[in-house]
Amino acid sequence: MSGKVKQRLGANKIESATLSVNEKILKECHNLYIDADNGLVGIASSLGLSLLAPRKKINVLLLGNHSAGKSSFINWYIEEHVQRTGVAIETQGFTFITSGRKRESLMGNATLHLYPYFQGLTEIEGVIDYVATEICTSKQKKFSLITFVDTPGLVDGDMSYPFDVNNAILWLGDLADLIFVFFDPIGQALCKRTLNIVEEINHKHPDRMKFYLSKADEAGHESDRQRVLMQIVQELCKRPGLNKCGFDMPTIFVPTLQQKSSRCANQIEEACKEIEKTIQHTIQNTLNSLEKDCEQISDIIDSKLQQDAEAYSHNLRAKCRYGFFLLLGFLLPLLLAMAFLAGSLPKDLLLSTLGRDLTHALDAYLSPVQQLAKAIPDDYHLEALGGLLLFSLLLMLLARFTTW
Repeated sequence: MSGKVKQRLGANKIESATLSVNEKILKECHNLYIDADNGLVGIASSLGLSLLAPRKKINVLLLGNHSAGKSSFINWYIEEHVQRTGVAIETQGFTFITSGRKRESLMGNATLHLYPYFQGLTEIEGVIDYVATEICTSKQKKFSLITFVDTPGLVDGDMSYPFDVNNAILWLGDLADLIFVFFDPIGQALCKRTLNIVEEINHKHPDRMKFYLSKADEAGHESDRQRVLMQIVQELCKRPGLNKCGFDMPTIFVPTLQQKSSRCANQIEEACKEIEKTIQHTIQNTLNSLEKDCEQISDIIDSKLQQDAEAYSHNLRAKCRYGFFLLLGFLLPLLLAMAFLAGSLPKDLLLSTLGRDLTHALDAYLSPVQQLAKAIPDDYHLEALGGLLLFSLLLMLLARFTTW
């Protein structure tokens, strides 16, 4: 047993040594939330606060017409042939591409077990059967911190999908940290379905949207490429939600798929820099969220401690009032009974039983009660006794109600 534990500890040390600084930060932040004993999620839940653990990876959503180069970009980035590519519609569902310890392919509900925060997809009818995950061991570039989401190629016309593809993409767009929109020289920006989805996502998350002219090396000469860019921009400008200043559309193509030399500037590294920038922003946001959540938990704890101190003070005062009224309610009948006994018993019996000192002390303490009793006329003794008992009962009831 000890040998297995040592092997596991050794494997954890090796894994920790191979992690980058960014991976360690995101992993440590994630573990601070999900720790079984002292995790922030568990602490917050005990305080009536709902927290979500931050993700350890960013989500990069790829949108575009069919054959726009989305899958080719993913294969190039991770330097493995994971996604099928071609002119035909190869990606008919949603595929999550992420890094792991071994090569695996997951389908349907298995993907949701791996990504619990994608459970919302189950509310869209039919989409789960078209969700898959490809796990590969690539460590190229920043892939260990990325989950690519490859979407179905979008087309117009009579093409029907087995699920509501528009709502599914819009839902994923809300969870994505970065959204790449690919326009190729053939499809350009002529697909209304693509533009409708892009416009709606851009309305909610304009800072996440990045546009690229993919397969730019296939656009012909520089003049042809310029015309293609102008045509795409013209189509985009027709949409009020996409007509904005500072619009940029770098030209990119996958170098390994280049069939002939081209003078086209390949800005595919700009896409890589955008991913790295998003990772840095995500780390900052994660640290800021960690600080904010800790402060929120601390404020709730301070508030509950203050409430507990106030409740303790209130209960202490209530107990003191309870004890005072209860003691007073029992003391009056007790003094009356003792005064009656002391006055009715012979003096010699008290001296022989209690002793001289205790008898004198008893006379001294009971003399005010005896004098008060003598001051009451004989005809009113019963009324005075009833009033005294009623007053004692009232004090006991008052003691009972002071604890509420």
